Amino acid sequence: MVHQHGDHHDIPAHYLRRKPGGWLPADHRIHHEYVRRQTEHVKTHPKEPLTPALEAFKELIENNTRVYMYFRQMFEEIPKQQIYQMDVTGSAPAIRDYETLLQVLNRIVGKAPEWTDAEEAVGVVGVPMCALFDYPMGTPSGYAAFLDPDVNKALRRVLNEWGKFLQTPASAEVLKAGPGGWFGQTGLSDLMEVANKPLGTSHKFEDMYQCDPTAKHYGFKSWDDFFTRQLQPDARPVASPEDDSVVANACESKVFNISYKAQLRDRFYAKGQPYSLLDMLAHDPLTEQFADATVYQAFLNALSYHRWHAPVSGTIKRAFVQEGTYFSEPLFEGVGAPGNDKIDKRGIGLAQGYLSSMATRAVIFIEADNKDIGLMAGVFIGMDEVSTCDITVKEGQHIKKGDELGMFHFGGSSHCLVFRSGVELEDFPNLGREENVPVRGKLAVAKAKAKA
Repeated sequence: MVHQHGDHHDIPAHYLRRKPGGWLPADHRIHHEYVRRQTEHVKTHPKEPLTPALEAFKELIENNTRVYMYFRQMFEEIPKQQIYQMDVTGSAPAIRDYETLLQVLNRIVGKAPEWTDAEEAVGVVGVPMCALFDYPMGTPSGYAAFLDPDVNKALRRVLNEWGKFLQTPASAEVLKAGPGGWFGQTGLSDLMEVANKPLGTSHKFEDMYQCDPTAKHYGFKSWDDFFTRQLQPDARPVASPEDDSVVANACESKVFNISYKAQLRDRFYAKGQPYSLLDMLAHDPLTEQFADATVYQAFLNALSYHRWHAPVSGTIKRAFVQEGTYFSEPLFEGVGAPGNDKIDKRGIGLAQGYLSSMATRAVIFIEADNKDIGLMAGVFIGMDEVSTCDITVKEGQHIKKGDELGMFHFGGSSHCLVFRSGVELEDFPNLGREENVPVRGKLAVAKAKAKA
């Protein structure tokens, strides 16, 4: 890890080996320690009353025969290997029943995400609910459960309830410099390593983001206020603002995939996860124009900026949120697929193609001013803990390249840009690029079409 500012000689060497920013930490000790602490608390304290949304979830499980079967069997179907029978530290039993699961969720929805200070491991679990569901959602019954419409309605209520808490002043208590705080030495250093890498800058937090470093919690009124923080105007300049052939990056994000000649309908649920445009674009009538499209997809870092910006100048033709699943992952990641006896730990990072057609997402069609691009689409995908995909533009509105389109509120996230067949694009970032591509920076260049 390269620290861009301040003295880091007293940071232990194991911190310097970490790669910050994943939704579930690369160092699984952090993930495991987090789960262990929550589970141990629940098992050593009297049961607490469930929140209204979790009480409704419990009633769904216990009063719906189908859902009850799923939530009983998913724990029984977790592989019998020792790694799955204990939590990550190996010191406490893993969650093995829905009653314990609900009690642990009850703790989560009353707290904002914190940094975990485990022995020789410091980091943040960006999707704490996903950390709990990690094993059961990789089973056949878990696969069925998290596709179930009634289960997803119940989960949406839970996530909305948590989202309301994350907008309260109480949720800002983790925005501090002490243990578990986002503005502690390691938290602030990790935030700024991720922010500075794309352009090789050495900004401090207040140089990059709009805030007040002299105020309590840096001036943020809630966790959500911090998560949706805005950039300083000059921190991410718009790529070639007067050149409509240059496509700007819509989100601060790491390249996941570039696909050419994507089909209107394909097997997005298969291991190769080919893009299925009708499913991705929610069967909108405009989708018919996108046969053989080019799809660019990238993943938003847990520590990054989470607002979306216009990749081109043009007119908003359609803008809507398509409800979908929250914790579904493809069957091939778990033990439900033929020949699998393990659960793939990469979870949401591996499943981005699948989730582009399944998860709750905002779909925005833009008619670009540049006729060589014409109609294109942006898909902003909320994954796992996401509460809201928040669109801030309206249909019929003309926007300039780099203008804000919307934002993710708390949750894992990915996005796709979709270009119609015949649009020739070059200079995409390399798939192996480690650092994020800066938001509003150059993503690609559209070649001029030959005149007839």
